[in-house]
Amino acid sequence: QVQLVESGGGLVQAGGSLRLSCAASGRTSSSYAMAWFRQAPGKEREFVAISWSGGITYYAASVKGRFTISRDNAKNTVYLQMNSLKPEVTAVYYCTAARSVGWAVSSAPREYDYWGQGTQVTVSS
Repeated sequence: QVQLVESGGGLVQAGGSLRLSCAASGRTSSSYAMAWFRQAPGKEREFVAISWSGGITYYAASVKGRFTISRDNAKNTVYLQMNSLKPEVTAVYYCTAARSVGWAVSSAPREYDYWGQGTQVTVSS
């Protein structure tokens, strides 16, 4: 089993920045793909970004250029730097890990094996 614990969420004004962290423990592996999803009230869980073990990353179009995913394999931690935040990105942000996930299906929550409990991000206008 792999345990994922997110941190770094909070309340920020529009235009501000936040950095989310996700610490992995248990039977984790640096070969896992690590990703972030988010879910706003009344909406489906939505893909945000993914980092594969080789360093390749992929972003949802809505966040590209403003969000950056990175990982520190030595610390078993993945980060999501979020800049120029807008109220519409308010949601619970989830960290997730997959033993293997291809690019074509990387935006589908069902492809992932482990999930954190989520951290709330609220952007005020």
